[in-house]
Amino acid sequence: MNLVATDFLSIGDYVLTGGELPAMVMIDCISRLVPGVLKNETSAEFESFHDNLLEYPQYTRPEEYRGLKVPEVLLSGHHKNIDIWRREQSIKRTLERRPDLLKEAVLSKKEVEYLNKLLKELENGE
Repeated sequence: MNLVATDFLSIGDYVLTGGELPAMVMIDCISRLVPGVLKNETSAEFESFHDNLLEYPQYTRPEEYRGLKVPEVLLSGHHKNIDIWRREQSIKRTLERRPDLLKEAVLSKKEVEYLNKLLKELENGE
């Protein structure tokens, strides 16, 4: 029987020394949804976590840094191909870091095919 809490929330599978940090995390998450808190209102909808997928990698200038290059598709200016690349990277990153999320992910038929290709590569040790 619970006499105090009305809801239970989790910010992850770990133990902290107190409730201050989880409270701050919840305040930050919720305040992002308040109109005017973010400069770009679409950020709350599409940033970090969308369609049950983790966010794709982000790149900035210069185009090459310490031998790491920005993928050519991002420099192409072809917005449709960039969107496809970003979705594929989100699927790949989610598979690598949080495969449990993929059960509820919102994927197109082509994206499911891409995920199956990634899974097959994993099985083959590629």
